[in-house]
Amino acid sequence: MKKIKITQVKSVIDRSERQKRTMEALGLRKINATVEVEATPQILGMVTKVNHLVKVVEA
Repeated sequence: MKKIKITQVKSVIDRSERQKRTMEALGLRKINATVEVEATPQILGMVTKVNHLVKVVEA
């Protein structure tokens, strides 16, 4: 399966609790933090929910 790099570009302050928990589940805790994960349907669904807070690049 292919991998993607997810980078947090905006803060989670003043976001809903659900979006905060989604960012935490992705492993993103600070701005400019980057994680490399496999592009499973579950991960892609989480990225879709917080796409305004992250930048996604194929690895």
